[in-house]
Amino acid sequence: MSVRPAVLRLIALVATASACLVLAAPASGAPGRPTLPVTYDFFAGARDALARPGASAPGTNDFSCRPTAAHPNPVVLVHGTGGNRQTNWATLGPVLHNAGWCVFALTYGTLPGTPYPINALGGLTSMIPSAQQLGAFIDRVRGATGAAKVDIVGHSEGTLMPEYYVRYLGGSRVVARYVSLAPYWKGQDSSGYLALENATRSIGLDPKRVLPCPECAEEQYGSPFMRAINAGGSPYDPAVTYTNIMTRDDGVVEPWTDGFVPGPRTTNIVVQDTCAADRSDHLSLVSSPRTAAFVRTALDPQNPVTVPCVPVAPGIPG
Repeated sequence: MSVRPAVLRLIALVATASACLVLAAPASGAPGRPTLPVTYDFFAGARDALARPGASAPGTNDFSCRPTAAHPNPVVLVHGTGGNRQTNWATLGPVLHNAGWCVFALTYGTLPGTPYPINALGGLTSMIPSAQQLGAFIDRVRGATGAAKVDIVGHSEGTLMPEYYVRYLGGSRVVARYVSLAPYWKGQDSSGYLALENATRSIGLDPKRVLPCPECAEEQYGSPFMRAINAGGSPYDPAVTYTNIMTRDDGVVEPWTDGFVPGPRTTNIVVQDTCAADRSDHLSLVSSPRTAAFVRTALDPQNPVTVPCVPVAPGIPG
């Protein structure tokens, strides 16, 4: 029986002390909009959330933004377990804003009836209502921007939950590109969390009410949710273009190959394949300058960005 990877994600994502290497952040702004500073440090988002509770990551959620011909699809950023619209996106929010995209990020899946700061943590409820929340947010983005379609960039749970929206809630009509950071399309080993649920039931309590992560059991290999995601033998929708960005040093999605699924209109990228100095883990993968370049190219393949080979430290050393 293994320790639940989603619980590890929750612990990691709410940490507030940074051990991540912070790199310089040169960025060229898109014409007509200010250039925002970029820090390549995952924990910058957590520090920002402590300083400005309830705010949005820099470069995101400007509902007056109008897409350009160069970047007609707004980008919707989807956080992971225990994250929110602020904590996950201190790097990619300003990076994509500076490159000319309209960028939006939501917080989904918060636990109702909990006090701050617990109620600021997202990605904890069942992924099905979370997918409904994502759909409503995308409708709002499209209504505000006039865009016909959006692109999605997700991390961890944010790579999996949106596919339910795509496959079952009409998202295939409005999602063009789907970029996944540290995905786990095959699921994860949730046996530890399932045992905790069973123990909770055995003493007469409802685990969905008293445990902190109702979505965790849905990620179990072969669960009803995972069977729905992989119905037909593949997690992918034929109308959507996918890019999976993975690291062998993930440390939370284990094995990391749970995200490596070939398919039509799908590109699988392992960051160490092109740079041995990249030691990104589950967290620093999101804030790496190399990942930023991969994401920009995935969203705009007609204008590929040179991916630097620079050292990237794990977010949590060890």
